[in-house]
Amino acid sequence: MSPWFRQHGFAFGAALATVRKAPGSFLFNVLVVAFALTLPFAGITLLDNVRPLSEQLSVDPEISLFMKTEASRAEAEALAPQIRAIVAQGKASVDFVPREEALAALKDRSGLADVLVTLGENPLPDSYVMKLDGFASTGAASQVDTIAERLRALPGVDMVQVDSAWVKRLAALLGVLRLALLLLALTLGIVVIAVVFNTVRLQVLTQKEEIAVSKMLGATDNFIHRPFYYTGALLGACAGAVALGAVALALAPLNGAIAEFARLYGSNFQLMPLGGLPVAGLLAISAGLGLIGAMLSVQRHLARVR
Repeated sequence: MSPWFRQHGFAFGAALATVRKAPGSFLFNVLVVAFALTLPFAGITLLDNVRPLSEQLSVDPEISLFMKTEASRAEAEALAPQIRAIVAQGKASVDFVPREEALAALKDRSGLADVLVTLGENPLPDSYVMKLDGFASTGAASQVDTIAERLRALPGVDMVQVDSAWVKRLAALLGVLRLALLLLALTLGIVVIAVVFNTVRLQVLTQKEEIAVSKMLGATDNFIHRPFYYTGALLGACAGAVALGAVALALAPLNGAIAEFARLYGSNFQLMPLGGLPVAGLLAISAGLGLIGAMLSVQRHLARVR
């Protein structure tokens, strides 16, 4: 085994020995740091579940074009080439819906067949339904507004309805949530660093005499610092694991409530725990925060130990 591995193995063993000497204190600090990490980890889990749904919605906007009621069938059908030319910038399906078909669908869906019969003639106009799937994001879906304006300018068109507005509102809301989560994560990251900073400071003060003797015997600064670095990283990693476990346990009761709500909209949406790669990334970030706190504390306090 190379000297580098021996030195780091010794430092990690010394860190574990420090934890074994005061397991209660270490566990308390883990819980404090985990409490600070739970909220941003829960937010990341929520956004990770909502992101695929928002992307799926954003790439499938739909436009409905309604002709004027006085427009003839020939005038309505004559617009088909112009409509296809306008929406040709992306993959799109253009379906012509005759007024008779629209009325029949309305009777089947609304249960108002008797009421509609009393109206006499069909009050519905001919229409076109265009489903656009050439937009890769909600930002690109904003081009739908331009397409809608060009469609409104066609002769005989009474109204153009775009159903992507709420999708863009959802994207804007998710953007705000991401920014709020980032600010929250930065704030709580500082809290984590402060907790680890104070924990390592107390360890330095507790081992002050031992450190002084080690320096007298010729121990280098790196040799003395490494166990404290590993202690901070270990504290951060354990706290991150506890926080992720708490979030995973909280998903079960949340999914019970979400299932009732989603059922009203004919959906089976459920919150899923993070995958392996995001979990590994969050654990690495937690350990990194602990390492930063330990490094700051060691550089500040060990320099005073002679």
